[in-house]
Amino acid sequence: MIRIQAQSNIPTDFGLFTMYAFSESESDWSPHLALVAQNTDFNSTVNVRFHSECITGEIFHSKKCECGQQLEAAMKFMAENGGMIIYLRQEGRNIGIINKLKAYALQEKGFDTVEANLMLGLPADGRNFDVAVEILKILEIKKINLLTNNPDKLKSLENSGITLEERIPLEIDFNEVNESYLAKKKDYFGHLLERV
Repeated sequence: MIRIQAQSNIPTDFGLFTMYAFSESESDWSPHLALVAQNTDFNSTVNVRFHSECITGEIFHSKKCECGQQLEAAMKFMAENGGMIIYLRQEGRNIGIINKLKAYALQEKGFDTVEANLMLGLPADGRNFDVAVEILKILEIKKINLLTNNPDKLKSLENSGITLEERIPLEIDFNEVNESYLAKKKDYFGHLLERV
């Protein structure tokens, strides 16, 4: 069972947030995180984003995905409207950064994101959002609006005891590099995208 191991206020470019670290052990160096805007009322409907770690997009501003831009847009939205981002340590659809770079190398040879993962003997998407639901329960959140384009995140709330009031789209315009990546998200994974 995970639990809150630590928490602290974090001033950001978007405003003040409280960050919680969730793990089974306080010695876990890669805990899941919750970033909660200061004007958030857990007793009301809470705006929530389930966001999986993406080192390449968030730290190094890779143009191969829209993850970094989604995270920044979500932080801005939460700061302005209240809410929280549950940051899940599921790098590269939960294949890890080393395998992600191997998959990128295959993509450079013409394979798409799904083909590359499968060629490495990995799932097309190995993420699981149950831990995000568990974090909501630990924080005693009952009703949410979910910022997402991913139907799997919506399904993760079914039979959870948490009421999904509304889906809020979080769509980023494609660039010259990631258009085919976003099209694959839409066509293969069924992501709710309008701009590709």
